[in-house]
Amino acid sequence: MVPLSILDLAPIGEGRTAADALRNSLDLARHAERWGYRRYWLAEHHNMAGIASAATPIVIAHVAAGTTTIRVGAGGIMLPNHAPLVVAEPFGTLATLFPGRIDLGLGRAPGTDQATARALRRTLVSSPDEFPQDILELMSYFQPAEAQAVRAVPGAGLHVPIYVLGSSLFGAQVAAALGLPFAFASHFAPALMMEAIQVYRDHFRPSGHLEKSYVMLGMHIVAADTDDEARYLWTSTEAGFLNLRRGKTGPLPAPDRGLELSVSERAQLNDILACSAIGGPSKVERDVRAFAARTGADEIIAVAQIYDHAARLRSYEIAAGVLR
Repeated sequence: MVPLSILDLAPIGEGRTAADALRNSLDLARHAERWGYRRYWLAEHHNMAGIASAATPIVIAHVAAGTTTIRVGAGGIMLPNHAPLVVAEPFGTLATLFPGRIDLGLGRAPGTDQATARALRRTLVSSPDEFPQDILELMSYFQPAEAQAVRAVPGAGLHVPIYVLGSSLFGAQVAAALGLPFAFASHFAPALMMEAIQVYRDHFRPSGHLEKSYVMLGMHIVAADTDDEARYLWTSTEAGFLNLRRGKTGPLPAPDRGLELSVSERAQLNDILACSAIGGPSKVERDVRAFAARTGADEIIAVAQIYDHAARLRSYEIAAGVLR
């Protein structure tokens, strides 16, 4: 079966705190390590009341320090928010503290709203052309130190695997041109998934970082002992996405068996959340295997926005068991 990893959005549930979310992330990572997940990624989001991982490198350090073997990284760092050197230094530090275990996924979106983008103060206007150049500059800081006027310390001479994240054809083109692995955000933007995979594979250029193309795909996997229980847990994700569409960025909602959706809202969610496996063990296994076969994914990174921590642990345990 295709390798399975975890994308943790460090969810802050209704009535819960960021401290709860960060404790839960470490606990989940420790379980994931025992269950055989390949890597554990956290994402940079700002001004989001339901996500506790805005200071992504710090949360990565928190998780890496509490585990021993699982790879830990960013899925991802939003490069328009940062000068490349300001990314190279913390990730060089992470790679020094946790050698051979740190990944760096890079995205082109700001990961927030325009007002927060202004507060981040790197730039108010982002050109797509800057993204590949920023990646190249960032990669240069991990090269062996020679005569560079500016060095990342720590960072120079360290191996920090870089992944290009994307939800469009542009990210696929950048990853292919630079010879880097490509992680597609199919868990919230599935419309261009198959075309982006094809563009990436068709145009991939082998590099010193990667000999052949490598595709990681995001997928919602919410598993429970029964299909009905999984559908109930899934209502938190549905309500959360609807809130975002309505301009609300509150905590992760508790599940609700009475969640009511209009016909248009249901159609919208079915489109956005098409890459999902929701159900008991047999249904999850069937759906994930079908998704892997259809896409040819080299790796699937699972997302489970589940309100109750024990239910979230159980979901990832079931997925690991049936997909081993």
